[in-house]
Amino acid sequence: MLEKVFKLKENNTNVKTEITAGITTFMTMAYILAVNPSILGDAGMDSTAVLLATCIASFIGTACMALMANMPFALSAGMGLNAYFTYTVVLGFGYSWQVALLAVFIEGLIFIVLSLTNVREAIFNSIPLSLKHAVSVGIGLFIAFIGLQNAGLSINNDSTLVTIVSFTDNFTTSGISALLAIIGTFLIAVLYIKKVKGSILIGILATWILGIICQLTGLYVSTPDAGYYSLIPTFAMTDFTKLGETFGQCFNVDLGSVGIVNFIIVIFSFLFVDMFDTLGTLIGVSSKAGMLDKNGRLPKIKSALLADAVATTAGAVLGTSTTTTYVESSAGVAEGGRTGLTAMTTAFLFLISMFFAPVFIAVPSFATAPALIIVGFLMFSNVTKIKFDEKNFVSSIPAYLCIIAMPLFYSISEGISIGVISYVVINLICKKGREVSPVMYVLAVLFILKYIFL
Repeated sequence: MLEKVFKLKENNTNVKTEITAGITTFMTMAYILAVNPSILGDAGMDSTAVLLATCIASFIGTACMALMANMPFALSAGMGLNAYFTYTVVLGFGYSWQVALLAVFIEGLIFIVLSLTNVREAIFNSIPLSLKHAVSVGIGLFIAFIGLQNAGLSINNDSTLVTIVSFTDNFTTSGISALLAIIGTFLIAVLYIKKVKGSILIGILATWILGIICQLTGLYVSTPDAGYYSLIPTFAMTDFTKLGETFGQCFNVDLGSVGIVNFIIVIFSFLFVDMFDTLGTLIGVSSKAGMLDKNGRLPKIKSALLADAVATTAGAVLGTSTTTTYVESSAGVAEGGRTGLTAMTTAFLFLISMFFAPVFIAVPSFATAPALIIVGFLMFSNVTKIKFDEKNFVSSIPAYLCIIAMPLFYSISEGISIGVISYVVINLICKKGREVSPVMYVLAVLFILKYIFL
């Protein structure tokens, strides 16, 4: 049955590898079950309702990816997009969260149309291979940076923007968390070098267990006010009736009080960020997994994009911000995941997490951080596929700009924007404009207009 649906032998994989990869992907994404309710809660939404909506939307989107595209990509509420939803649209522009959900819903419908008409596929195929490799490398640096932050190793600093944490100050909270993340990183690295199956998942669980031991012995002290929660899971059930507080609320909106022009701007802001975050993730993870063909194209991309669009639309109805393909899918790919069975495993875990949400939420970010750091290294290795010799500067310099923009601007879509614009401008100035796809010119103009008006 599984062989017939997911074509495991054709993709040189097996059930055990796929399930392990799916669990690994989920473990690296589980933080969203704690983070998304917190962020959208600041917009005035009920946290339990957001948690349920996030779980169900993640299940729908990831299951669609598994069954429609047979790809190992998982979907959930997008980080960055949820922050834009709350802190810009709701708290900044003063719109209600219901209006913001309606904007996400309409964005999803537009994406469905674009996916069915091959527009998003055309955009994917128009991006040159050097930039596709650069996106993979940039995402590697980006998620490694996220991993360092989640570990508490990289912290804010007024003079240098970021710096390393002090291990001696607040040792029982930030210090021990950062130290455990370092131990977890070395553990995963050694296991991966020794080709131990499930090395990333083993590293996550081992780091979490070490954290629990530290809490029981007093080395780690739960301090909720400072963001350091108990590492020991509880088994309380979720109040499922709360979902009614957000379900369908995107249709409970009086647009007359919003202003159509401002509302359209909000829609297109979501549209731009979601489109290129998704494309960037698909390009980066597919490139690392060896799923791109010799022309740098991804077979069945239309189905993958359509699954993403359906997930966004369903998520808005349920009551969560934009649902998108997750870069953490690369963790499962690194474990050998190659088919939709990986995605279906992740989808199932999201579904049952509604019943055991407190258990999954107890997995601390410092335990999943090592996985992101090591996966970042694996994706960064694609840098060797970019030709940096003098004959290829017109393509390698835009690739370099794309790479550094992602972690430094904290956005996959911004990295793609910088990469596309610089690629077109440099080729034009160097009189190689005829070699550039017409779609790339359109994208460059749109990106420039985005920076001017959005």
